[in-house]
Amino acid sequence: MMDGEDDVIFSEVQRFGLWFQVMLLGAVAGAVAAAFLWKSQAEVVGWAVFAVIVVFAVIVPAVISGFLLMLRLETEVRSDGLYVRFFPFHRCYKRFGRADLQEYYACEYRPIHDYGGWGIKYGKKGKAYNVSGKEGVQLVLSGGKHLLIGSQRAGELAEAMDSIA
Repeated sequence: MMDGEDDVIFSEVQRFGLWFQVMLLGAVAGAVAAAFLWKSQAEVVGWAVFAVIVVFAVIVPAVISGFLLMLRLETEVRSDGLYVRFFPFHRCYKRFGRADLQEYYACEYRPIHDYGGWGIKYGKKGKAYNVSGKEGVQLVLSGGKHLLIGSQRAGELAEAMDSIA
């Protein structure tokens, strides 16, 4: 057990929402429908090519869907700092102690406009770890870099960080 793990003040685990899955399944349905239409229009193409199209239209989205189910943003405030990890990209938590932060505050942001979407993103406002929604806590790190941590409970996260300041 890591130091501070037993004194968690705030904890949040976020996963990508169902809408990602629905978009993916819609793409699969569209690809399969397009393959059937294409096959009916082009009898010259053999069944093997048609089968490959259908297999890729099902297997590739299924693998991507499984990967999306595995992704999660974990945020914890412990007595010795803020811990964040975007699993499976971060095997270990990234720790931000009080000395690492110039300031932090709860805020609203525009995921697509400010950071280019969701995930681990680099945008005109700095770096972001976000999964869904439009709220988070903006960190201004000691070196002047900005890091946004997306949260469905941004106010609570900022208050928990206040308690360890």
